[in-house]
Amino acid sequence: MTVIQNSTLINKPLSEVYQFLADMNNHEQLMPENIYNWTSTQDEARFTIKNMAKLALKISERIEDKELVSVPVEEAPFPITLRWKIDPDSDTVTKATFIIEAELNMMMKMMASGPLQKLVDFQVNRLKEVLG
Repeated sequence: MTVIQNSTLINKPLSEVYQFLADMNNHEQLMPENIYNWTSTQDEARFTIKNMAKLALKISERIEDKELVSVPVEEAPFPITLRWKIDPDSDTVTKATFIIEAELNMMMKMMASGPLQKLVDFQVNRLKEVLG
């Protein structure tokens, strides 16, 4: 299992960060520019990663003000889980951690680890920008 993650502190209360992340419609704002054909509902998102793959994700688990877990709806290039964990740092500051867990063979790990880490870093930074 390959685990890729990054965290940031956001100057918003925990519940506000959770509410934003709990709606897949908001996740388009966190995506890099190589993502297109985005369609979403509150629970699902479908999009294309330029020169790579089409992906459809759904929120499979919600733990109020703690964690959101997304998994592929359709077959993905490899088994993958996306997880947002949020913890209070104080009453007005939330620590958000984005974790990608992927089953990668050695070849896929060499090819995918870099892009997946960039995606995690980008989304964490965008979440901080979007929520201020």
